[in-house]
Amino acid sequence: MIGPFDTRRRLFGISFAAITATSFCFVLRAMVVDEWGVAFGLSETQKGELLGVGLWPFAITIVLLSLVIDRIGFRRAFGFAAVCHIVGLGILVTAGGYWSLYAGTFIMALGNGAVEAAANPLVATLYSEDKPRWLNRLHAAWPLGLMLGGVIAIAFGAHVDWRAKTAIMAVPVLIYAIALWGQRFPVSERVAAGVSYREMLKEAGFVSAFVILSLMCVEIGRVADLPGTLVVFAVAALTALYALYARSAGHPLYIVLVLVMIPLAITELSTDSWIVSLMEPELARWGIEAGWVLVYTAAIVFVIRLFAGSIVRVATPLGTLAIASALAAIGLFWMAGSSGAALLAAATLYGIGKSFFWGTSLAVASERFPKGGAVTVNVMAGAGMLAAGIVGASLLGTIQDRSTAAGLAAYDRAHETRLADTHLSAPKQGVFGSYRALDAASVARAPETERQAIETVVVEGKKGALREVALLPVMMLAIYLALILFFRSRGGYAPVTLAAARSEA
Repeated sequence: MIGPFDTRRRLFGISFAAITATSFCFVLRAMVVDEWGVAFGLSETQKGELLGVGLWPFAITIVLLSLVIDRIGFRRAFGFAAVCHIVGLGILVTAGGYWSLYAGTFIMALGNGAVEAAANPLVATLYSEDKPRWLNRLHAAWPLGLMLGGVIAIAFGAHVDWRAKTAIMAVPVLIYAIALWGQRFPVSERVAAGVSYREMLKEAGFVSAFVILSLMCVEIGRVADLPGTLVVFAVAALTALYALYARSAGHPLYIVLVLVMIPLAITELSTDSWIVSLMEPELARWGIEAGWVLVYTAAIVFVIRLFAGSIVRVATPLGTLAIASALAAIGLFWMAGSSGAALLAAATLYGIGKSFFWGTSLAVASERFPKGGAVTVNVMAGAGMLAAGIVGASLLGTIQDRSTAAGLAAYDRAHETRLADTHLSAPKQGVFGSYRALDAASVARAPETERQAIETVVVEGKKGALREVALLPVMMLAIYLALILFFRSRGGYAPVTLAAARSEA
């Protein structure tokens, strides 16, 4: 336990406000991308790149700052984040074209990673006696920011200029930036216990370093259009440097937790936009504006994360993750075969399940590997964000494209039409094999009856993709059950204290 009650709550409040600001800016920025497209004549590819650059730089700062945060301190890390957010916002508000939008978004994403790099280990330090409760509460800030940003976007509508919508992002940023003024922060749990820097890196190990470096370098190589051999060399060289210094592959359990973070992040984050698009037509029939889908799903996650600690205490962290995986799998399978009110109920069940994933997973890493400090927690978070943006997007996109192509072929056989030949592209090669995608320009020129038929097939394709993605939480459930049995054979799951960890070293 660190410091008096009021100090802990105040530092937690700063962390909570900073994460709220990141998601608030994230959702408002995503909602004005189409307006940027109109204002600056951006292509769909350019808009997609602007959305992408709002994600991947996160991993750069969360990983790099994790390596030095105990040297520079939590206050400087939060200060760096605030500077990134303020500078990035200034560039966005005054943007005159694609590259200024890209630069502003990139700088803000660096700030987002810096916030996570500081907030996760800080809260784990402040509440070392109850990490699952407080890390879940901390990450309730993300859906809160989505809710607030979504409500403001709905209220502003299309008549408010995009620069005004962008400028309002400064409000939550200034709140946490001002709160930093004059505030003193503790040293981390690891530093207070006298755990060395090398011991911290040994706890994570070079296998987990290889995973996160591979994801980072592949994405940077893709964005910068670097040769594949250079990317491979960079991954190998950086992993070798880490291995030479740390001299440890890492704890097998931690490696499992990092690897399971990949399907977890895809399940929690990558499916969101599809679920929203599936629910929008159903809500439209009830006269509900599409933007409320985001607010509704975020509200579920927000409320559950606030009170997740009591559930985790009863069910244990691994038991909670197993139950959450089962709920998410059932919800996804149910959504794949439902419509109307049943679709909303299925999405709600899925939302309840995924609410426990992020904070509880980080808590397990921090509880079981406290010597790893900021690195063990933030490598997991960084791997999850990168997996959602890189692996998840490609995997789900390929599944949907293949499902849509198969659906059009089946429609053609049943109705003696040629929709597949007319509206599908030539075969393309992706990360997960070849596929044929819909030609958006061709579909836009099609008669109304054909467009309706294609839209029906696309919706079914998304549902088919959800059915396949539901296998990921099933796999996670199997892993968590195996871990529960593993710990039960050794007397049960329990947090590792740094005093005990030091005595075993």
